[in-house]
Amino acid sequence: METLKAIMSRRSVRKFKSMPVPENAVKIILEAAMNAPSAGDGRPWHFVVLDDRSKLDKIADKVDGGNEMFKNAPLAILILGDEKKQGFPGFYPQDCSCACQNIYLAAHDLGLGSVWIALWSVEPRIKGLREVIEIPEEMIPFAIFPIGYSDEELPSEYRYDPELVHFNKW
Repeated sequence: METLKAIMSRRSVRKFKSMPVPENAVKIILEAAMNAPSAGDGRPWHFVVLDDRSKLDKIADKVDGGNEMFKNAPLAILILGDEKKQGFPGFYPQDCSCACQNIYLAAHDLGLGSVWIALWSVEPRIKGLREVIEIPEEMIPFAIFPIGYSDEELPSEYRYDPELVHFNKW
């Protein structure tokens, strides 16, 4: 898939078929995430791949008090920020965001659906994930992506709005 087509046609998928995600697809998604730009080339991220049904079901109950998309997703990828690895102090959220966008686009290119569930600064979600997964205290849960084959048809949306664009002044 061409880059612009992937960007313009990607949608947030919240319903998944029960088909497993192939291991090689998971590796490609992680390779794409780790090829994201990062300030000072710090690469301040870690990833947890979750395909254990019982853990995904527990996460569903701990994130927003019962998030059904985890109960039907065959896989999720958790991104953790690592402040010690930052190229510049305070930049890990931007770096992890770049990795998140690459996860979205790689999954879409592979024919998979995903949705970005924000964790960063959302304490109930962070606490819930720490209860399910043994996350070292110094690692910061940033985002989690349920991933799988889409079980819903979502048309592309054209979102360009010229009123939001300013040239050389406000």
